[in-house]
Amino acid sequence: MEIMVSIETNFWKGRRVFISGHTGFKGSWLALWLSTLGSEIFGYSLQPEDKNSLFSQMNLNTKINIKNAGEIHSCYEDIREFVKLKECITNFQPEIVFHLAAQPLVKKSYLKPLDTWEINVQGTLNLLESLKEIESFCAVVMVTTDKVYKNNNWDFGYRENDPLGGHDPYSSSKAAAEIAIESWRSSFCGLSGHQSINLGISTARAGNVVGGGDWAQDRIIPDLIRSLIEEKPVYIRSPFSTRPWQHVLEPLSGYLILAQKLFESNSYESALTSPFNFGPYYEGNRNVKELVNETFKYWSGEYIDISNDDAPYESKKLSLQIEKANNLLNWHPRWSFSETVRKTVSWYKAFNDGKSAMECCLSDLKDFQEN
Repeated sequence: MEIMVSIETNFWKGRRVFISGHTGFKGSWLALWLSTLGSEIFGYSLQPEDKNSLFSQMNLNTKINIKNAGEIHSCYEDIREFVKLKECITNFQPEIVFHLAAQPLVKKSYLKPLDTWEINVQGTLNLLESLKEIESFCAVVMVTTDKVYKNNNWDFGYRENDPLGGHDPYSSSKAAAEIAIESWRSSFCGLSGHQSINLGISTARAGNVVGGGDWAQDRIIPDLIRSLIEEKPVYIRSPFSTRPWQHVLEPLSGYLILAQKLFESNSYESALTSPFNFGPYYEGNRNVKELVNETFKYWSGEYIDISNDDAPYESKKLSLQIEKANNLLNWHPRWSFSETVRKTVSWYKAFNDGKSAMECCLSDLKDFQEN
């Protein structure tokens, strides 16, 4: 039996952590988790427009009513606003940085390609440039995506050293961000006069995350849940597209472990200052139809196939090799595909039955950490 490195509460207690994109789905879960660990969090993000966002539902803009919880401070601003971003980082002087701010939707990237490129590439560079003001060592985890790879629709998973690429604007913008991060790290981390020894920078490429509290448009689980609540059929546009499905807590646990090890290394150049894949074991690579049918085991419904050959391109097969995270971080997925779907559907059912979003998230966090 594999023993996964647990999240060390003592390390995170009182730690100054900066999160860009903390009001998004993954950012909200990460902010909550770090708060329960006692970290002092500064979040930089757009203010949620939707009162039904997970961040709003958990009311994370106020002090969390949990014993010894760390405070979450927020600046609601665009990642493209360099002057404000630099001011926030300079004043806060973080010890750990998680960069999650992004335009994360493939379909939206076709509708707003320029915004997608500006946010995902220029926004990333704005954050990196702002970090030049850090006065002591800081561990930086830049979150991209599993879609950064040049996708050949292979049956086997992509490794961190496989070629980057991207057909759609979202994927290509994230691949470009990876190249920009590597270039920035090579240029500005080091011992020369124009460089800094205070930054350890890595990138994290996660598989397709699911979990309670995601209400985004044009994502399969939120679309499915909305249909189930309204007792309507869900429309599926790519039933046979395969993705590496994982619960949101899986990659977040990887980010936390990577950040801690980066910080403790106190080095701008090591095996850790590089890309890492975080995905499920092979059995978690399932197609959309299988995901939907697994969901229906816990919440009865039906779907309608609306596949369209003229629809904007999306890759058909995608999976990740995760040996590097296994070997260097001792990180391993905890929940199987079926458990991931069960936990996700249970969250939404409990919430729909009147349980608060905070209660639902804390319950899943507890189960995950005790697993």
